[in-house]
Amino acid sequence: MKTSYVYILASGYNGTLYTGVTSDIIKRVYEHKANMIKGFTSQYNVHDLVYYEVYDDIELAINREKQIKNWRRLYKTNVINEFNPEWRDLYDEIKNSY
Repeated sequence: MKTSYVYILASGYNGTLYTGVTSDIIKRVYEHKANMIKGFTSQYNVHDLVYYEVYDDIELAINREKQIKNWRRLYKTNVINEFNPEWRDLYDEIKNSY
């Protein structure tokens, strides 16, 4: 099975949020950072990887992404605060670990 990821990007600490799903988190976040994906993340400068989850089943990842997208902002920020209290951009960390 191919690894899949659910991720949340932010425009900065407690900033604008974007939730997505991908099978290649390094490539996908890079695309967001380089504004290669036209739309919400490029328009609102949402480029910091502040949260992610790893799945072995793409269907579970897709379902989780939908669940998170339906959450109120408070739930999303609570999950980020537990996982990454400083809201650091985790892209370099994850890029160097894979």
